[in-house]
Amino acid sequence: MDRSELFDRRKNKVLELMNDPLYKPMKEKELAVLMDVSKEDRHDLRMMLNELMDEGRIEVNARGKYKTAAPKTFTGKYVSNAKGFGFVEVEDRDEDLFIPEGESNGAYDSDTVEAELIPSHGKRQEARIIKVIEHGFHQLVGIYTDNGNGSGTVMPDSARLKEAVHIASDASMGAVTGHKVLVEIVDYGDERHMPEGRVAEILGHVNDPGVDILSIIAGHEIPVDYPEDVIRQTEATEDTVAPEEKKGREDLRSMQMVTIDGEDSKDLDDAVSVSYENGIYRLGVHIADVSHYVPENSPLDREALTRGTSVYLVDRVIPMLPHRLSNGICSLNEGQDRLALSCLMDIDDEGNIADYRIVESVICSNRRMTYTSVQKILEGDAAETEKYSELAPMFREMAELAEILHQKRQKRGSLNFDFPETKITLDEQGDPVDIRPYPRNTATDLIEEFMLAANETVAEHFYWLEIPFLYRTHEQPDPEKIQELETFLKNFGYHMKVAKDGVKPKELQHMLDKAKGQPEE
Repeated sequence: MDRSELFDRRKNKVLELMNDPLYKPMKEKELAVLMDVSKEDRHDLRMMLNELMDEGRIEVNARGKYKTAAPKTFTGKYVSNAKGFGFVEVEDRDEDLFIPEGESNGAYDSDTVEAELIPSHGKRQEARIIKVIEHGFHQLVGIYTDNGNGSGTVMPDSARLKEAVHIASDASMGAVTGHKVLVEIVDYGDERHMPEGRVAEILGHVNDPGVDILSIIAGHEIPVDYPEDVIRQTEATEDTVAPEEKKGREDLRSMQMVTIDGEDSKDLDDAVSVSYENGIYRLGVHIADVSHYVPENSPLDREALTRGTSVYLVDRVIPMLPHRLSNGICSLNEGQDRLALSCLMDIDDEGNIADYRIVESVICSNRRMTYTSVQKILEGDAAETEKYSELAPMFREMAELAEILHQKRQKRGSLNFDFPETKITLDEQGDPVDIRPYPRNTATDLIEEFMLAANETVAEHFYWLEIPFLYRTHEQPDPEKIQELETFLKNFGYHMKVAKDGVKPKELQHMLDKAKGQPEE
């Protein structure tokens, strides 16, 4: 091996050392000692360090210590602020890059950009955007204004684009001043030219009822219609469970069970069953087996992946799956055979799960119950109890079991945050006339307790199987935020114990209990 090859090999060794996660920045002398470099070879080490610095692979700090060079450019998502500055969110970087006003280089909110670091004037690392890699939006919603010469402009509803979009005379679709329109961007413009677009759809006049909701749907690019292959697959799905689909599944149709939901729920995802004998509550949580009807990588599966979730708006739901599935064969409708995944748990009088089974099942819900009806039965309403006389004993057993599970969670230090959901009532013009919270009661609480029990049982099952699985975890709170909370609580005369390893859930629960019913709660 000649001298130059040996030199390059040693240079790579230096770089390898600095890339090691355990490496701490060192001075040249410390590196020489660590790498056992003789005094005769010290000159070569200095040359290696200088070459690596010239190549931009390492850097030296003000104290003369060497380390790998921080990357000078980053790729991430731009988040703009109405005040003119913005941030670039970079994956695997703890802190966002701050983009001062005037350094966005024409980037719009949600664009994927390349940014380079610049000298910072504050605590945040500053950067400038040097290139827009991909625009984050391709259409927008706004109000059309006729310019009087055949062309027009559209002022976007969204703050992601702060300037008007020019619409050529042959691209307006006949829109008139005051129309809400969906615009496809043709040219994003620059410092000298305004963006250009073409009207893709006229949603209606800005004052027409329902146009505001249509604007939200179009502006967020929420897909309403389904592709042709999804429609074909949906139409090919039977409305009833075929005999061959029941094979290999546990038949639970003789088990008494119900769905319990709000009055206006359309798709019924889960059913519950409870019985009590010999000191054991037998709890069943049955979830509609949607996966049976959405095979992996099928058109329905790919469309569901694209949508990610159903979207709930104030006056409608845009479902992830077509209504024929979500409200039909995948909904646990009363008196209809349905395929499900069932978690069957045996729970003792102290809330301990003594045994459980997770099975693919065939079920049939006896009744479609509402929270209001179940609550009336639990409160002893004679008319409601008579109406559902065959189910009333099960509801009372459900309430007993839910209270046992709640008390057990309390002993573990579980936190209960009461964030009420609200229902907005609209008039015929689509204007809101009332906003009321959905009432929380024993009926809503028992469904919550049963779902938690099933979720924990399934999670623990897969944990012990050591099978890769998705879990929702609750990590220790940020110590700085806990310190701020502790200071805040002292102003109200509360003292919170914080251990070295963080605050215990029971301590937070204790604070919530002490504040219950107080003005500061």
